[in-house]
Amino acid sequence: MARKDITMTDTEVLAFLTSGHTVQVSTIGADGFPHVAPMWYTVEEGKVAFRSFTKSQKIVNLRRNPKLTVLVESGDSYAELQGVMIKGEANLINDRDFVLGMYGKLAAKYEMVGGARIELSPGELEEAFGRFAEKNTAVVVEPHRVITWDHTKLDGAY
Repeated sequence: MARKDITMTDTEVLAFLTSGHTVQVSTIGADGFPHVAPMWYTVEEGKVAFRSFTKSQKIVNLRRNPKLTVLVESGDSYAELQGVMIKGEANLINDRDFVLGMYGKLAAKYEMVGGARIELSPGELEEAFGRFAEKNTAVVVEPHRVITWDHTKLDGAY
């Protein structure tokens, strides 16, 4: 008997990424070894996006080699495992307004301001994160290949 198809549709991928919490970002270090870091992220026009300080190792790596792999996964038991792995290239964005806008989306998704998720007005956004925006680079992952799995489609079978 053939194994059930556990891949996700494009609609399922978008829903999964939108509801996910942490993305594992893997870049290639100068020594040729992977550098993996967990990051908070947003979804920008269907693509995974995150920000990091421009001097961080992941951004330094991406400036040298824009190839990266990102992974969002969930599930505690085998029957619950779900994941989206994207192999692609980094589109690095140093536009202050874009980075500041990303901070706003992250503050609405994560507990970044006063231990709460919060929608910030432009003034509040500037007050909270303006001093960091110029020191950060945004990364939008341009997918080359998307690999997915959703073990919930197995209905408890192995």
